Amino acid sequence: MVGLTGNWQQRIGNQRDWVWRGWQIRYTYLRAAGRHEELNTPLILVHGFGAAIEHWRHNIPVLSEKHTVYALDLLGFGASRKPYTDYQVSLWVEQVDDFWRTFIRQPVVLVGNSIGSLVCLEAAVNHPEMVKGLVMLSLPDVSLREEMIPKLLQPVVKTIEGLVASPPVIKTLFQVLRRPEVIRRWAGVAYVNKEAITEELVEILAAPAQDEGAGRTFCALFKAVRQPEFASPVKKVLPKLQIPMLLIWGKGDRMVPPSLGPIFAGLNPQIQLVELEHVGHCPHDECPARFNQILLHWLAANMT
Repeated sequence: MVGLTGNWQQRIGNQRDWVWRGWQIRYTYLRAAGRHEELNTPLILVHGFGAAIEHWRHNIPVLSEKHTVYALDLLGFGASRKPYTDYQVSLWVEQVDDFWRTFIRQPVVLVGNSIGSLVCLEAAVNHPEMVKGLVMLSLPDVSLREEMIPKLLQPVVKTIEGLVASPPVIKTLFQVLRRPEVIRRWAGVAYVNKEAITEELVEILAAPAQDEGAGRTFCALFKAVRQPEFASPVKKVLPKLQIPMLLIWGKGDRMVPPSLGPIFAGLNPQIQLVELEHVGHCPHDECPARFNQILLHWLAANMT
């Protein structure tokens, strides 16, 4: 991504390209120092919707002091290829699983934010040999979307969405949404702490939208997230796991209701819920020092 200079390489690790199913995928890794690499469980970081590896720039250097850290750009995001394809959480789960089988091949802790949390959750259920622990930062449940819309209004909402989702409208919408000033306003919804919305963050979020195929990918993603098969219902999946889980939720989250945190935590006794005051949708980037400390403490207590 052009413009991200300075000590960027040191902050997000060793960037590489990997060809998956004929598509170019960007990933990065930073190995733990000394014997930590042998003794401690590796981590795979999975970003949220519209984000990329760079969103973990405040976390990778700190976490890698004791754990080898991997992060990858999901297909359609960041510096990975942006094809027009059938996007579903299951597709990204297969991407993460194949990445693990290719480069790691030992149990890991999956750490996800938002949509990345859904990917990690389904990966843990479908590929238990891969996952030793699970960390989720905000956990959307797309199946609840229908429940939150009154049945009488559902046909009206679907009609409006169908009109908005027409290709000409979506293309025009994409041209507006990828402007840095618009991205900054959206970040203002996701973040409580406005000081965290830096020029660097805006550039990170804006750069992938300039890539070839980004507009078509946006259309495909907009269509996909409205489909019931996009992801499994969280309430059905979460109780199935028997591994340590950490659920972190900003109480100022305006993207996914923080009231869901205690509800989801009540579905499985393996879940430790941490609610953060005055924090929004992306705790790892909005309050990285607090997040890093919480995660490292949990890892030390649960991954020995």
